[in-house]
Amino acid sequence: MAGIYRAIRTCAAASRRGLAAAADPSKEAAAAGLRAAAAASTGRKGRDREDGRRVQWVFLGCPGVGKGTYASRLSQLLDVPHIATGDLVRDALAAPGPLSKQLAEIVNHGKLVSDEIIINLLSKRLEEGEEKGELGFILDGFPRTIRQAEILEGVTDIDLVINLKLREEALLAKCLGRRMCSQCGGNFNVADINIEGENGGPRMYMPPLLPPPQCESKLISRADDTEEVVKERLRVYHDLSKPVEEFYRARGKLLEFNLPGGIPESWPKLLEALNLDDPDNERSAAA
Repeated sequence: MAGIYRAIRTCAAASRRGLAAAADPSKEAAAAGLRAAAAASTGRKGRDREDGRRVQWVFLGCPGVGKGTYASRLSQLLDVPHIATGDLVRDALAAPGPLSKQLAEIVNHGKLVSDEIIINLLSKRLEEGEEKGELGFILDGFPRTIRQAEILEGVTDIDLVINLKLREEALLAKCLGRRMCSQCGGNFNVADINIEGENGGPRMYMPPLLPPPQCESKLISRADDTEEVVKERLRVYHDLSKPVEEFYRARGKLLEFNLPGGIPESWPKLLEALNLDDPDNERSAAA
């Protein structure tokens, strides 16, 4: 982790210097940053391969598609840390200071957080993981831009990139149905999705994830989960994600997985696509 932490910082700094020095961000400046990053990370790859469970995976997918849900499950199954940049941003939002105010303005208008902020937050999280002796990772929400993908490619070998996909009408309903308990912090979803199948296929059913009685009167919505903001967030994501998907597709690392429905339908099929077994599959899928 120390290699990645130092390398991300080194590469990001080199990239920023390149951007400041020229109106057109040059490939030469980016390459220089990647070379520095690669040098900083030398010697860590073999260590992470000592245990076959120490995967280095990335989850891609639109906001609200379920990256956190499935990344978290795989994190527990494979015994590697799940690092979600969305969680890092929310933690920074909750902390006092100028960064919190800056992030609130960005998030409440449905914009994506800048590369510089994300890289700094991720670097800090990786440094903390290094101190705990963590190996491997499942990244959720990073990279979101081609620049982020290039930085990550320059510092470590990503084994697999899982691109979760969901029909947009279901995705919008999921985002608008998200709720959180203001007391216990539990996450729920009140959307009851039942959509006609495409091209004569089976219906898509995603039941609500309802709170227990003690949380029902304490549910709140995220400030950025309005229809206008969600649609703008999805539009921005699609514009930025296509080059990232192609970046990993060209390297033979992209697995595109269309979610067929809720967790009971999707989890076993995702395990099958990844050639994994879950000894607690029946309990896990139903949770």
